[in-house]
Amino acid sequence: MRVSVLRHARVLVPALAVTALFLGSACGGDDDEPESTPTTAAPTTPASDASPQASATSASPTAAAAYPMKVTDLLGRTVEIKAKPTTIVALSPTAVEYIYAVGGTVVGRTSTVNYPEAARAAKDIGTAYQPNFEAILALKPDLVVADSVIHSQPTLRQPVEQLSVPVIFAGAESYEDVLKGLELMGRVLGASDTAAKAIVDITKARDEAKAAIAGKQISAVALIADRDNTLYAAKEKSFAGDILTELGIKNPAAGQPDSGPFPGYTVLAIEKLLEFNPDYIFAITPAPPPAPRLATLIPQIPPFKGIKAVTANHVIDAEVQLFLQAPGPRIAEAFKAVAAAITGAGN
Repeated sequence: MRVSVLRHARVLVPALAVTALFLGSACGGDDDEPESTPTTAAPTTPASDASPQASATSASPTAAAAYPMKVTDLLGRTVEIKAKPTTIVALSPTAVEYIYAVGGTVVGRTSTVNYPEAARAAKDIGTAYQPNFEAILALKPDLVVADSVIHSQPTLRQPVEQLSVPVIFAGAESYEDVLKGLELMGRVLGASDTAAKAIVDITKARDEAKAAIAGKQISAVALIADRDNTLYAAKEKSFAGDILTELGIKNPAAGQPDSGPFPGYTVLAIEKLLEFNPDYIFAITPAPPPAPRLATLIPQIPPFKGIKAVTANHVIDAEVQLFLQAPGPRIAEAFKAVAAAITGAGN
């Protein structure tokens, strides 16, 4: 069987918008085209294949930022920053977290941003998938930070790039993306020293988590479910899948073919999960409590009761913000959470 596997639990997974399950790097919006578009094109020039280096040593932490400067964003675009930005609008939770991680602030943010708390005071400019361009321009920003994952779609990228202010794209599909995003934001905001420290801290968290579970020879899958109760497993080219890879955990879904509507995820049939028989399942529930948790539902499904992760009580309720909806600097917390679940340190 391929679909509706959760019906065996006799309880429905919360009905959720498809985009909120995965790409919302998940901003809680939908993937319709924005209703309004700006009128003035921003001068951006496609760059070569160069991209920011993902290392603390390349950030020049002691050098004062010199403006104007040219930077290469995570879509490979060259953008000129004429002066230090002070009025910034961020178009995704990931973009917001990059900015605050290097000591910046925003005057505008998307509607589902809830971290850090200080960002909630900023103006709501709509969802990541339907930003209100009039509201953005009304804030008179000197920089807009878009998401290189969400807004890479042509129907979103074009109107964002047409804003009459500098726009940089910074998102995250991997650990390496997070390091690049932090370095980029540090340069743009004249805070390379702060970005370098954040990169060191994240790298340390990864290394310590990896060391804590070294030699355990375990397998794990990260799962989500859609409104039709179909299960999807994170492949290696997804944020959740990359977390497992970075920690040296075998992900049996890593090499599965692309299937379903979510890039980086594969439809997971009952028999395939039984075949995988993972030691751990990291279950991601996009809807907030009191919606039923996927980690609670999986052990109730009769075919799954013999899976090693179920029999050993290793079905983990993974924090949706860390693993799905806001991929970014808090990946350090995700590394720690995985290690704690495996070592029992969180019990």
